[in-house]
Amino acid sequence: MQTSNFQDQTLVCKDCGKQFVWTAGEQEFYQQKGFDNPPFRCGDCRQKRKADRMTDRQMTKITCSNCGKEDEVPFVPRKGTGVLCRECFSKQRQSQG
Repeated sequence: MQTSNFQDQTLVCKDCGKQFVWTAGEQEFYQQKGFDNPPFRCGDCRQKRKADRMTDRQMTKITCSNCGKEDEVPFVPRKGTGVLCRECFSKQRQSQG
């Protein structure tokens, strides 16, 4: 059984100023994902920020470069790059996974 070198840390949220615990398990997860910095926000503020970003998204109409179907994407595509509709994007992700 491998022992963890991580210990729970108490951090302060940069949005609400409340203290929150960054657990040893979360730290290990961050390291496995290659993240070098600890979280700046508590869980509640992270969820609120994510929800705010989702509601503020601008949808852009596209024509799928794979099947030709019209769809909308939550970003502005760069010129010269192909863009997939949700269905083709989903199929491509499943085949790569």
